[in-house]
Amino acid sequence: MAKVSVLVVDDATFIRDLVKKGLRDNFPGIQIEEAVNGRKAQQLLGRQAVDLILCDWEMPEMSGLELLTWCRAEEAHKITPFIMVTSRGDKENVVQAIQAGVSDYIGKPFSTEQLVTKVKKALHRAGKLQALMSSAAPKMLGSGAFANDSLSALTGGNAEVVKPAAKAAAAPAAATAKPAPAAKPPSAATGGRGQGQLRLPNGSMDCVIKALSLKEALLVIKRGEPLPQVLESAVLDLEQGEAAETARLNGYLHAVAALEPKPDSEWLQVTFKFVDRDPQKLDYLSRLIARGSAQKHFVPGA
Repeated sequence: MAKVSVLVVDDATFIRDLVKKGLRDNFPGIQIEEAVNGRKAQQLLGRQAVDLILCDWEMPEMSGLELLTWCRAEEAHKITPFIMVTSRGDKENVVQAIQAGVSDYIGKPFSTEQLVTKVKKALHRAGKLQALMSSAAPKMLGSGAFANDSLSALTGGNAEVVKPAAKAAAAPAAATAKPAPAAKPPSAATGGRGQGQLRLPNGSMDCVIKALSLKEALLVIKRGEPLPQVLESAVLDLEQGEAAETARLNGYLHAVAALEPKPDSEWLQVTFKFVDRDPQKLDYLSRLIARGSAQKHFVPGA
């Protein structure tokens, strides 16, 4: 029986690893190909056919939308299921992708559960799901399996190497705290570089940008439940400048710490590492950094 093959296209290694881990854990018999951008994917598809394409939108050399348009013009790939995996969730972008012939859409950040659901749906429509599931015993996952997918992707499933004690100690304080009116960030955060929104798989939260470089952003967020997880994939929305430019930057949470030296600190400091290599996004970041006090606010190690 021929294996079911999936092509994963994304310029960010972290995202490709996250997708591949989710696919292999839930579809043991699947064959995975990968490409770092649309151009490389086009070259691969010129040599072989695949059963499903999971593709980012914003990539150097050739975007996901350009690859989709090319696929729909090629006889060999005209009906191949094509799922766009991207942070571009605006209505006009969705409509644009639908008009180009996209099969489905996964918004970043996403959980493994969301990914698996979309893949199953696409393969079922293509008549490939039964063949795939019968090639290996189904893997049943508990509700806690999706708690920290990005952590599993980077540790090879050895999530126990990260000690959860700090989180466990902080949880009771958050659970027993009395509701309080919305407060402004402490003075340490108000000197930041602007406002943004951090989007996680389980929700979004406003943030203050304390520091910014081409590699990472230092953010301040209001503590809530659930607490953000280290290595959790996320999207940072930035809208700054006179022209109200907007950029959606993909990445992961590299570090999470209390902003104040006390266990019940209301504010958290988050280090957000970028994974995008899109020249347009890097150019936007460069212009943001250059708008003032760039050297003062550079994150160490940038």
